[in-house]
Amino acid sequence: MDKEAFIELLNDDLATEYQSLVQYVQHIATITGAEYISTVDELRAHLAQEVSHATTLAEQVDFLDGVPTVDVARAQPATEARAALRADLALETRQLERYRERVQQANDLGLADVAEALRPLLTQTQEHVRDLQAALGE
Repeated sequence: MDKEAFIELLNDDLATEYQSLVQYVQHIATITGAEYISTVDELRAHLAQEVSHATTLAEQVDFLDGVPTVDVARAQPATEARAALRADLALETRQLERYRERVQQANDLGLADVAEALRPLLTQTQEHVRDLQAALGE
């Protein structure tokens, strides 16, 4: 893999972070019920972290002399709480796998600074997966 291919992958990751933002905003607005109050609060925290993830990815793309994408991957709207949480879990699980790959790829390309910048995204995404699994009782 070369640097240009890596930049393209980072931009794909950025598009999925944009998807997360849209999806979380919609899900926060539509998940209702007393049993979901703490879950919605947790989703709000995830939303703030997703903004940080998108910013980090855009900065890394720029650092590597690429242009951060403005494309947004298709969000999964939902009106039922469990369906929303399942969609969020599926997206976070995919992102977790991608970030594991991206950290390794950055190291393989000799981009230790980029790998270090991506590591917090990996850690926070692991937490998001665990939070969503707990909310779903899994």
